[in-house]
Amino acid sequence: MNKFFFICLLSASSLFSQNNWSSNTSPSYDELIGYLKGVSETHGFIELYNMGKSDYGLPIYLCIVNGAQDSLQTFKKARKETTILFNNAIHPGEPDGINACLIWLEELIADRQLLESMPIVAFVPAYNVGGMLNRSSTSRANQNGPEFYGFRGNAQNLDLNRDFIKMDAKNSFVFTKLFHALNPDVFVDNHVSNGADYQYTLTYISTLNGRLSESLEKLKNESLIPELSKGLSEGYSLDLFPYVDLKGKTPDDGMQSFNDLPRYSMGYTNLFQTLSFTVETHMLKPFPERVVATLAFMKELIKWVGRHEGLIEKARGEAILDAKHARFFRYNYVSTSQIDSIFFKGYRHHFPRHEITRLKRLKYDSDIKFNRYIPYYSQYKATGKIEVPDSYYVARQERDVIKRLKANKVEMEKIQSDTVMKLGVFEVIDYSPLEKPYEGHFRLNDVKIKRSVREVKLKQGDYHIRANQFASSFIHAVLQPESEDSYLSWNFFDSYLQQKEHFSSYIFIDKIEEILLNDPELNQAYKRRIKDDKSFRESEWEQLYFIYQRSPYYEKSVNILPIYFSH
Repeated sequence: MNKFFFICLLSASSLFSQNNWSSNTSPSYDELIGYLKGVSETHGFIELYNMGKSDYGLPIYLCIVNGAQDSLQTFKKARKETTILFNNAIHPGEPDGINACLIWLEELIADRQLLESMPIVAFVPAYNVGGMLNRSSTSRANQNGPEFYGFRGNAQNLDLNRDFIKMDAKNSFVFTKLFHALNPDVFVDNHVSNGADYQYTLTYISTLNGRLSESLEKLKNESLIPELSKGLSEGYSLDLFPYVDLKGKTPDDGMQSFNDLPRYSMGYTNLFQTLSFTVETHMLKPFPERVVATLAFMKELIKWVGRHEGLIEKARGEAILDAKHARFFRYNYVSTSQIDSIFFKGYRHHFPRHEITRLKRLKYDSDIKFNRYIPYYSQYKATGKIEVPDSYYVARQERDVIKRLKANKVEMEKIQSDTVMKLGVFEVIDYSPLEKPYEGHFRLNDVKIKRSVREVKLKQGDYHIRANQFASSFIHAVLQPESEDSYLSWNFFDSYLQQKEHFSSYIFIDKIEEILLNDPELNQAYKRRIKDDKSFRESEWEQLYFIYQRSPYYEKSVNILPIYFSH
């Protein structure tokens, strides 16, 4: 990682001024990176690093403030000390964070004393480079500015905020590189919302309480959120309100907490015990107001982190230990029926007939405000729970899986020679594939697994992974097959779900008498099925396949995943 030096400083600085950043415009990728190269050359406390190529072919940069002014020492310092990472333009049509970071840099340049009480702050200027370069003024039909902006999809038309586990995009590998190079204590992804209309400019998503470790949950609920709310209210006259994820069509039906699955940025970063947030400014508020709100959140968060570095490091250290030594892994969180309430500042809505469609439409009247309590479904529970193994084993041929494990700094050991061990195996009993592709995959849902112990032939070059390590939560999330965003669910093991060998009925039928004679238990099961199932009695194929599946001729590896475990 080399620091980039800017040659034509005056030219780059003239591309954008602070006045432009506070107006209804947002910089292009070239303007943004050109400016950052210039200020990083001029001001030593601002460092800019090329972290690797995006899927588009152009670099993803990382800007670090208050580092050590040396690449090796800066990243070492970030991992050792308290660090915040902001991510911008994962959806480039939502550029509020870009402008907020640029204004924040200008304020630091004007008053370097702000650095004295500040932790290390890093931000990705433009994560979705391909989307940044696909600029228009029309792709965000419901959004109030800026004049021009990027596109949600990347160069492969992937939504990168669904890619943090499957990692189909080069961008995702770059993110894991910079994320683990920093090992940030706090992470924020800057977005703009979709959905209902209401009075709030600034909303946020935080990790579900049930999914968060006890120490971080306590720190978030008892210190971070209350102090952020107070600072934003007193300093900026801004309410900090949870992201409005409606239960029904209108706020009258209530809202629910957002389920931050590992596929999303903050769900992914939470797997590494990073205190994580998504900022969602409201799409219908003017762009300059949204930028101010994003900047205010950023500044108040930086101040809070600066005041509580010791508490953050202690809470995160406890969370990491808890994850490493956890006895159980909980997954598949669903909203419960428990109804709380939350004080909501909204607008009156009604359903007048539209002049053209002649049908009733939803309409919010922003001139008629209301402040009242609405139902709030904030409680989630895990519907799945398993005792975690001591170790996993992954077959060497699963190169795509191994590549992603290594990218996420999972500690693994190669098996040095062929061996046979009694290990736990995952047998896929059932699943439901999607009918239409979702982000390039026909995901598997409703996965059902049978666990058993068998003799497993391990090859030289297969990998042994101890569960008791820093990346333990990530390991369980991707290798436990029933987990919401497991590698099985994202189709990494589909080939193992297909039977490869079959039989010809006219030949196999001559073998069934011998098979049933040699297997009394199968013979009894066959006779019961004949007695109880009319369609089975009348189908030669069903009868033969029933016997074939339970005979020595049926392949033993079908539906068995190339992942094993030991307790």
